[in-house]
Amino acid sequence: MATFIPFDRTQAFLLPPDLKDWLAEDDLAHFILAAVERVPLHSFKVNKQAGGKPQYYPQLMLALLIYSYANGLFSSRRIERATHRDLGVRFVAANTHPDHDTIAVFRRTNKAAFETAFLQVLLLAREAGSPEGEARCRLRQT
Repeated sequence: MATFIPFDRTQAFLLPPDLKDWLAEDDLAHFILAAVERVPLHSFKVNKQAGGKPQYYPQLMLALLIYSYANGLFSSRRIERATHRDLGVRFVAANTHPDHDTIAVFRRTNKAAFETAFLQVLLLAREAGSPEGEARCRLRQT
């Protein structure tokens, strides 16, 4: 007689309710979020006018773009789709779903600031790759 793995499509949670539990501890998303926290964001342009649709924090958008680029996602439409389908992207985007136009406008409006911040994250990654930098990153996470 055949045996089957039981399943229940009415289960309340298919994934843990805490986003941190969705990814392994060594996933790149954790490093990128920690690195983006260290990047100064004063040069990113934001809409200072009151009213209208709320905007995404530059820190979230920067982390989303860097994580997406690191995983080979460059198209704004693919990044938007990944916020629904990819656990790492979903974690970095804090379970929000910026549309492709928002992503493209942020990237275009903040091109110079994004390039500078991206370089800073790469330098932090290089530093973390050394034994001393890796130890410092572990200390910061605790």
